[in-house]
Amino acid sequence: MTRNHCPYLLLLAALLLSSCFEKKQERVVTPWGQVLDSVEVSDNFDLHEIQQYGELIMATVTGPQTYYDYHGRSLGTQYLLVSQLADKLGVGLRVEVCRDSVELSAKMAEGVVDIVAWPTPGELDVSGEKPMLAEELKAWYKPELVAEAEQEEKTLLTTRRVKRHVFSPMLNKKGGVISHYDHLFQQHSQSIRWDWRLMAAQCYQESTFDPKAVSFAGAKGLMQIMPGTADVLGLPRDQMYDPEKNIAAAAKYLGQLESKFSDIPGRVERTNFVLAAYNGGIHHIRDAMALAKRDGKNPHLWRDVSEYVLKLAKPQFYNDPIVKHGYMRGSETVDYVAKIRQRHQGYMGIKSPHLGFHPSQPRKAGKRKNKYDITE
Repeated sequence: MTRNHCPYLLLLAALLLSSCFEKKQERVVTPWGQVLDSVEVSDNFDLHEIQQYGELIMATVTGPQTYYDYHGRSLGTQYLLVSQLADKLGVGLRVEVCRDSVELSAKMAEGVVDIVAWPTPGELDVSGEKPMLAEELKAWYKPELVAEAEQEEKTLLTTRRVKRHVFSPMLNKKGGVISHYDHLFQQHSQSIRWDWRLMAAQCYQESTFDPKAVSFAGAKGLMQIMPGTADVLGLPRDQMYDPEKNIAAAAKYLGQLESKFSDIPGRVERTNFVLAAYNGGIHHIRDAMALAKRDGKNPHLWRDVSEYVLKLAKPQFYNDPIVKHGYMRGSETVDYVAKIRQRHQGYMGIKSPHLGFHPSQPRKAGKRKNKYDITE
């Protein structure tokens, strides 16, 4: 076992798959589906075999410095660092997320991964049984690579992560016209029985009504739909910028999310959870609900659950055995729901000092402005 020291929270361990060095011919299928009929492989699976197969496998634990999912994009400084190595080797990178160091050790023993990354200060351990990979790591690593990965992540997490134009929060305040797409919100919100102005408020939060908006993770259009989600919803990728198709797909997705929160009895509360899941992912929201229930809070009340969405950024919570999907940047999701709700109030004519809208005449008791108004 060779041991090198580097000034960063990173452990990279090239793992032994077998002590046998006998080579043989195998028929394999690459990660992208190509069939290779005659591939020479070695049971010790060193650098040559990794490059021949086209995939580097990294095991790690979830966390802000290791690995996490953010709006469909894999992030974490260590993940970005190892991605640079994979790019240099000309291979893809696959991540195996472990719960703790015990499971990481088991991955080592099983020999099912190539590299292990976790926050252990000041060490870079390379298995002597993979001499070629060990030499490659030693020659490749430079301290400045860490700073580059940190800067890349910082850039991706800034407000510039969505390329878009900024339009007015309301097109014609006096005339009650929110956007050029009001008729589409009115049409497609009916299928999910939402107030169309709530969809409009969400759209502003997603794209500021820019149909050409695109995020760093690849989310596109007015409602910032991810390509993978578009595939499931039946939205062709070449039509993701089409305003009507994008809004229609978003309404369909919102309806699907709402059905997944059918255990939440009130529509207003349920909608908060749907918005949160649209932004942060349903699995993270379910993790927060589980934590809230464990601690005696109401798992069906967003006020209680949002506290745990925020807490999923802390190790003692995202490493809790009850949490199945790890670290989450929960502050953005909580802020997302709050801003949409505030903006919706403004669109409804209710005074909202944060947005600068003026109250309209009080609504008469017993009358509904919109039969799909979920605010009542």
